[in-house]
Amino acid sequence: MKRIFIFILLLSWAWSMPANAQIFTGPDSARRAQKAADKQQKAQIKQQRKAMKKYQKAQRKATKQRARQHS
Repeated sequence: MKRIFIFILLLSWAWSMPANAQIFTGPDSARRAQKAADKQQKAQIKQQRKAMKKYQKAQRKATKQRARQHS
């Protein structure tokens, strides 16, 4: 239960982070701002995947440990 709470907390923290796209001036500012926003979004997705993998690994480890205790 504690692990699930931490996982949900991590996800909510990642979702609440503002997308800090830089404000550019000049002829191609919209394109550069969009590229910066895309880069930030990819970084957030990568962070979420990493947190998910860590959570799943902890769950597998806990399951193995419980199985050993009941054997």
